[in-house]
Amino acid sequence: MRADPTSRFVIVPVCLAVLLAQLMFVNARTSMTWDEGHHLFDGYTALRYGDFDLNPEVPPVAKLAAALPLLPMQLKVPRQQGRDSQLEAFLDGKAFLFGNDANALLTRGRLMIACFTLLLAWMVYRAGSVYFGWESGVVALLFLVFDPNLLAHGALVTTDAAITCLFFATLLCWNGYVDTPSWRQLLLTGVVLGCAFATKFTGLLLAPILLALALLEAMRDRSWRALLRRVLALAAMTVLAWVVLWAFYRFRYSIRPNGLAMNPALPAYLERYASVGNPHPLAFLARWKLLPEAYIWGLINTKLTEQRDLSYLFGTLRRHGTSMYFPAAIAIKSTLPFLVLLGLSAWTLFQRDARRYAMVRLLIPAGLFLAVAMHSSMNIGIRHILPIYPLLYCCGAYALVFVARQRPAWVWAGAVLLAFQIATSVAAAPAYIAYANELWGGPRQVHRYLSDSNSDWGQQLKTAGAYLREHHITDCWIAYTAEGTVDRDYYGVPCKPLPTAASLWWFQEPMQVPDVISGTVLVSDDMLSGVDDEGAVHPYAAFRQIKPVAVLQGGLFVYVGTFAVPQEAAQVRAANAAFRR
Repeated sequence: MRADPTSRFVIVPVCLAVLLAQLMFVNARTSMTWDEGHHLFDGYTALRYGDFDLNPEVPPVAKLAAALPLLPMQLKVPRQQGRDSQLEAFLDGKAFLFGNDANALLTRGRLMIACFTLLLAWMVYRAGSVYFGWESGVVALLFLVFDPNLLAHGALVTTDAAITCLFFATLLCWNGYVDTPSWRQLLLTGVVLGCAFATKFTGLLLAPILLALALLEAMRDRSWRALLRRVLALAAMTVLAWVVLWAFYRFRYSIRPNGLAMNPALPAYLERYASVGNPHPLAFLARWKLLPEAYIWGLINTKLTEQRDLSYLFGTLRRHGTSMYFPAAIAIKSTLPFLVLLGLSAWTLFQRDARRYAMVRLLIPAGLFLAVAMHSSMNIGIRHILPIYPLLYCCGAYALVFVARQRPAWVWAGAVLLAFQIATSVAAAPAYIAYANELWGGPRQVHRYLSDSNSDWGQQLKTAGAYLREHHITDCWIAYTAEGTVDRDYYGVPCKPLPTAASLWWFQEPMQVPDVISGTVLVSDDMLSGVDDEGAVHPYAAFRQIKPVAVLQGGLFVYVGTFAVPQEAAQVRAANAAFRR
């Protein structure tokens, strides 16, 4: 069915403009989050100097894109000091942003990431229109534009928005190749697949997912010859994607240019990896230089991080996560209209007249992606499964249109669902990172069930600064998730620091904390949940029993009174003694 001209020329541009306006609204009210400083500086050093050593924990596409508009600027660039790569990245990222105009740099970087989100939104409209008809495309776009999880991460200088866009784009290109095979479509799919590989390591899942889709097509066509053609085409696309991946690393194996050393060097890092996995496959890749050194280093880092990080679900800390984490996160952090659309999709799959095959082509990638995530130990945020949402919105939109055609009363039900989607999104703004739907109490209650980037990613300093000014507070304390990576004074938060595991032992921030503190105390949710301390100690547990006077953006809790903090004080004294401060 051809797209309705009104939807093409009016509704779609308006939706994209509304999406961009919301993303920039969030940008204006969100301080630098945990990863943004080093991602932006990583991208800048890679672009300007061809140096990939600053924490190559993720591939470079999103970082390079975010840093691109910084190149014409006259900026103060900190000199590296030979520290551990990740520590160097965080500290130099802080010096880079706050040695210049942090808001200006972040806004430019976030605008570039927002372009991925805008492209994604257009592709959702396009896919819905091609697979199911223009009504489904418009409905999918309308719901997606007001999705709190997309708005939370759609402009942050991280990899989540970019991989969501490129994951969806790769699937569309593959389906286009299957429907109308051509060399042009094969080359396009290979290039986009390579961009996904070079954006986030979860992009590698696309290879087996596309193979599964090739098998699905063969089962439908009952043709082994067609299967062979598509498998060979996929092999050609993968080789092209491999070349594209190398292109983003300038076709250079070494992480650093001109023989500069990496800290830690890859052989030493492989020795660390031996404690959590078999290092021989990665050592083989390194020996024969089949992948860039920075890419191999990042794969190692991902596994080490997965083993180190804690997950928090329903008040319980877990060392290696649980398979129920992401289903629970979907139930808590998805909007209620989305969950209704998900249910309608399941029902529609069993209806005879539905376009079930088109739905299956989208549901299989979403299901496989979710299944892999459920078996991962890295349970730190719904953002890690963000790529499944556009696929499910397309199916849910079609299901709603299908049901409305069968039962006209559902037109009004759909209008109510869309109105609810808009209302719940607007009500949560700008606290989208901490979004939870109404059944779970909204953003103010999400900390009861989830933590880390589900509620607190260090995004609240602008809100905290405004709160302190409004209440004329200048004498305060703060235990902040992003302490050590951000200049709180820049955001008007003059509080004295309380220790976090990272700020005290990794960043080695100097501080003095008595056994008893008084006045206004701000505590991040990651401190309250204990994920910051890797389960060793939980010095802020007592604050969970106290009712806060305010909750800022769902993840920063404000207390007023006199508080005994002997554990915190003891940690500071131990660190001061260890570092002889």
